[in-house]
Amino acid sequence: MGMNVANCPRCGKIFVKGFAEVCPNCVKDLELQYEKCLKYLRENKGTTINDLSEATAVSIKQITKFIREGRISILHAPNMSYPCEVCGISIRENTICESCRSKLVKDVKNNAEDERRRAGLADKEAKVSFKIQERLKDRH
Repeated sequence: MGMNVANCPRCGKIFVKGFAEVCPNCVKDLELQYEKCLKYLRENKGTTINDLSEATAVSIKQITKFIREGRISILHAPNMSYPCEVCGISIRENTICESCRSKLVKDVKNNAEDERRRAGLADKEAKVSFKIQERLKDRH
């Protein structure tokens, strides 16, 4: 059985890949960041993600990841929100805001409709071409 080694996406060091996607040193560092965030949140209930990031020196991206992983709950933190992955507007659930989600759904529907039209046109062209070829055969 071979060992599964990889480069840590955070620090670049080579490590034996196990349960974590990052090396043991980065796992420790992330846990320390998480603990800092929790401690600050307990002491400052009305904080925002920007204040939390400034006070703990943990990036907004990492705090957002903690929230999405369910490690940090924003249920009882009314001022806490994180950026939509598409437009950056502040949201409190999911990964993209309602407006971006609606646009995505509309784009997918339009794309499917375009595909149906293309298939229909290709079908018609194939039939017309077939009829012309049949007529030409009849002449010979």
